[in-house]
Amino acid sequence: MNKKIAILGAGESGVGAALLAKQKGYAVWVSDMGVISAERKEMLNREMIPFEEGIHSEEEILSSQEIIKSPGIPDKSPIVKAAKNKGIPVIDELEFAFRFSKGKVIAITGTNGKTTTTLLTYHLLKKGGFDVGLGGNVGLSWASQLVKGDHEWWVLETSSFQIDGFRELKPTIGILTNITPDHLDRYDYSMEKYVESKISLFRNMEKSDVAIFFMDDKYILEGLKKITLKAKSFPISIQSQPEIGGYFDGNSISLSIPGKKIDIDKNDIVLKGIHNMLNTMCASLAASIAGVSEASIRESLKDFKNAAHRMEHVAVINGISFINDSKGTNVDATTYALSSYENPLIWIAGGVDKGNDYTVLFNQLQGKVKMLICLGTDNQKLKTAFQGRIEEIKETQSVEEAVKWGLEYGKEGDVVLLSPACASFDLFKNYEDRGDQFKSAVNRLKLLLA
Repeated sequence: MNKKIAILGAGESGVGAALLAKQKGYAVWVSDMGVISAERKEMLNREMIPFEEGIHSEEEILSSQEIIKSPGIPDKSPIVKAAKNKGIPVIDELEFAFRFSKGKVIAITGTNGKTTTTLLTYHLLKKGGFDVGLGGNVGLSWASQLVKGDHEWWVLETSSFQIDGFRELKPTIGILTNITPDHLDRYDYSMEKYVESKISLFRNMEKSDVAIFFMDDKYILEGLKKITLKAKSFPISIQSQPEIGGYFDGNSISLSIPGKKIDIDKNDIVLKGIHNMLNTMCASLAASIAGVSEASIRESLKDFKNAAHRMEHVAVINGISFINDSKGTNVDATTYALSSYENPLIWIAGGVDKGNDYTVLFNQLQGKVKMLICLGTDNQKLKTAFQGRIEEIKETQSVEEAVKWGLEYGKEGDVVLLSPACASFDLFKNYEDRGDQFKSAVNRLKLLLA
């Protein structure tokens, strides 16, 4: 009799895991408490994989030998607790996929910067001529791609929720960009537990593996004290130059790898801002350690295109630049965005406040942010925080109006920056919807004035 595996959640990772499990001979059961999309139902039906929606049938799920859980389902959910009480292993889709790949893994995590670092690392390896795939939190699930074939290298963006479901997964290169308070509701509002989750990316790594991390981050340093790090350390810094690792002095990046040193001027890198210099150091170190040539890395840093909704240039209207950073859903991400510009800023922010401490943004405002446009249903906390610190504060629930104000109050050389520092669920489906509506409003305005 085939080993039975239950999959909780029929999103990208869940359906990917189901397809791979079926291909590998498992008896598969897919269960989703919500509604499964028509497209995914068709995929499951095509492979004759049974599923249910709107319910978790305990008898069916708890008769499995193993459970693959969607990262979005917390450990506190009744079905997960019931499975663990019964001793059924509950793992993540990435952990399951790892069993069926012979490729080397570059796994990237961090509160901020992980998507940019993941996409840049993939870009550097791909342009360097490597046989490489991209997965995890970006693009297609790793499991669904393995149904079609393996790669020699895999670059995976991994969230803390996914790392919590790791058991054997071992990156050849692990990258931790930073740790700042986020998702604490999933970790009993304990920063210590959140740090432990992030740091455990390095848990299974061996002496032959490489750990790249931001050494100026107090939470990372605290977390590292609590584990035995066997992997070789390649720290990065903007405060002091490590013997091996990366250093940015404000003008250029210096990468030190045993037997090799690479210096790159910041003007030769398409990404801008200190946070992106950190991302670039992480990705470039990983690529160089993997074997990508210095010449290829230099060339690839000039033509990289970042993900949508992260410091994304939309248009210039009457000399005013409009930038979409809708993915900036926490205060730290917005700090990075604000610090990337020396031009006068009209800042669009707001949404669902996640217990934000706006005081950390005060240093970035000085003489730079000329206007704040609050875009949300409840803007009181935002307005109170910046009253007296930003000369002009307006509020709206319309993206169109926010964009029009940006043009109306902006002057040539100004930047209109959407970087909300908040979640999007009050007025939008998600941060992508918010970013797309912003881009559409900007482009409509541009056409109108053409």
